[in-house]
Amino acid sequence: MPYEWLPPRDGETRLHLWPYRSLPRRGFVWFIGGTAALLLLPLIAVLGSPVLWGLLPFLLGAVGAIWWALNRSYRDGEIVEDLCLGPERMTLDRHGPRGAHQHWEANPYWVSLHLHPKGGPVPQYLTLRGGPREVELGAFLAEEERVALKDELETALAQARSAPAPAR
Repeated sequence: MPYEWLPPRDGETRLHLWPYRSLPRRGFVWFIGGTAALLLLPLIAVLGSPVLWGLLPFLLGAVGAIWWALNRSYRDGEIVEDLCLGPERMTLDRHGPRGAHQHWEANPYWVSLHLHPKGGPVPQYLTLRGGPREVELGAFLAEEERVALKDELETALAQARSAPAPAR
C-alpha cells in the first residue's frame, strides 16, 4: 500500500501517503534503453546510406519524446500527504508537484470522514470535513486502498477522540 502509519511522535498518530509508482527509476532507465535499441535496430539495414540520416532525427525525436513524457509523469507524481492526528488537533499537509504546499487543520472532535462512492473526481473519493472546509485525502490511491484507509482512519480518529488531552 502506498501509505504507512509512522511511529507516534509527541502523542500524535502520523500517516504518510504517496502515489504508487509502477515504473521505478531503474525500470525507467531500462525502458528508455530498450526503446532506443529497438527503434535503432531497423537502422542497421540502412547503415552507410543517406536514408540513415533521414530517419535518425525522427527516431531520436521519438526516444526524446518518450523520455520527456515519462520524466514529466515522475515530476507530476511527486505528491506526498502527511496527516498528524492528536487529541487536540488534526493536520494535513500536502506537498504537491513543483513545490506546491497546502495545509489544513481542525479539531479531531469535529472532524468527519466521508467516502463518496460516486460523484467525486475519482470513485470512492475520501474527504475529511472539519472546520471551515472539506479536503480530499489520498485521491491518488486505488479505490480499494481508499476504502481500507477510511476504516483505519476511523479507528485512529476514535482513539484520538477518546485519548486524554495533554496537561499544559
